[in-house]
Order: sequence, then structure tokens, then C-alpha cells
Amino acid sequence: MKIKRRHKEAAEVSTESLNDIMFFLLLFFLIISTLANPSVLKLTLPSSKPAEQMQKQQITIEVDADHQYVINKTPISFTQLEDALKFEISKVETPTVVLKLDNTLPIQDLADVMQIGYSLGVKMVLATKPTNK
Repeated sequence: MKIKRRHKEAAEVSTESLNDIMFFLLLFFLIISTLANPSVLKLTLPSSKPAEQMQKQQITIEVDADHQYVINKTPISFTQLEDALKFEISKVETPTVVLKLDNTLPIQDLADVMQIGYSLGVKMVLATKPTNK
């Protein structure tokens, strides 16, 4: 009696080098994506064309580079800003606050002042320098 051995060969996919290939592809795409957009955010200082004068009564808040706050030419500290702004708003029928901030100040200073105005429910406008054209 002759016994036959069956040799079955299974299909096999070699995935040993697949990890290396995926690593190199990932590395390639990361390097290419950083070269394509070296600087995504470019912020420039605000400027605008001259516009017509506002017809509303306005309150001016000025902040210089040394964080000195001035409301309508009256110097105050940041802690007194909300109370002083409430007082100035109560004197005006339709108040509009014009913000004049130094261009070297961070955006957080602008956000802090605007948050105070938002909590008081007053319209705030950012003053800009006119372009030289």
C-alpha cells in the first residue's frame, strides 16, 4: 500500500517590508507638507481707507505700549476700566466706543477690552491708521 502525502501550499503575502515602506511614505509626506506652507499665518497690522466720520456720540479708549489706559483723555488703570466705561456710557444716549490700541500690543489686550465692552452691551469699533496711497 502506497501512502501519498499531500503537500498543500497556501498563498502567502509577505508583509515584512510593508512597515518600512509606510514609514518612508509618512516621512516623505510630512517633509513635503512642511515645505509647501512654511508660514501659514501671517498677521499684518490693520489699515484702512479713509471713511466718513461717524455721526454718533463716541467714547474713545486709548491703550499705549506701556499698557496705560485712557478714556476720553482721562488716564485710568485696567481694573477701573469697566466702571469708568459704565460711567461714560451712562452720559451718552447712543454710545459707540472707538478703540485705539498701539500696534505693538498683543491681541489678548484687545480681546480683554472688547470683552468688557461686550459685557456692557456697547458697540465697539477698532480705529486704524489710513494707508498712504
